[in-house]
Amino acid sequence: MKKSLILLIFLAATGGIFLTLFPDKVATVMDYVKLQITSKYSVAQRLEQFGTAASQRLAPHFQQAGVAFPPTSITLLAFKDSKRLELYARDPQGAWQQVQTYPIQAASGVLGPKLREGDKQVPEGIYAIESLNPNSLFHVSLRLNYPNAVDRERGLADGRDKLGSDIMIHGKAKSIGCLAMGDVAAEELFALAAWVGKESVRVVIAPTDFRQTAAASVPAANLPAWTEGLYQNLRTELAQYLLEKHLE
Repeated sequence: MKKSLILLIFLAATGGIFLTLFPDKVATVMDYVKLQITSKYSVAQRLEQFGTAASQRLAPHFQQAGVAFPPTSITLLAFKDSKRLELYARDPQGAWQQVQTYPIQAASGVLGPKLREGDKQVPEGIYAIESLNPNSLFHVSLRLNYPNAVDRERGLADGRDKLGSDIMIHGKAKSIGCLAMGDVAAEELFALAAWVGKESVRVVIAPTDFRQTAAASVPAANLPAWTEGLYQNLRTELAQYLLEKHLE
């Protein structure tokens, strides 16, 4: 208890340092203190904690979509302008089926790719899940592999070296540069990623839903010259996920 009190006083006195060292984060000192003084969980323990409830919520959606639960692979499509995340899944060699739609509770920035550390932008592109964090400052989180090889290549060509990092899909309803989904949705996505294996999760983040004819282009100023190529790749990627309905 004494150790926890000393930690609290120290962090209260130096709280500004946290945001200075981690400009892409919006955690408070109290968030950090709570994480330090509470029990640490493994992924397996988190699944024991909320996996059954997540399964009970998810299974009917998979049944309605005609996909086995748990599936062999999933894709998450995130659209920045509508703050919407769509969950797609499929059986081996099967077509992608839309299973669920989640509202994104918070995502900072504007339309356009992330270019540098501290710009408060959510990245745009096609990403993998690098790791699962059962002890996130924001409940639980899925860490994206941003910057990926494409991001680093573009940064090198542009002369940008500080691209930012630690981009997550996580719980709570506050974030800078990440996708905050709320705790319930984050638990479902975390559990799904654990069940199918992080190597079987794909994340596509786009400024808008290019499958809709009204979203033919993204009006934004001062975008890099390579942005249109990025958006063409996103159009091609999104084409395999049929837009049948938006689930509530």
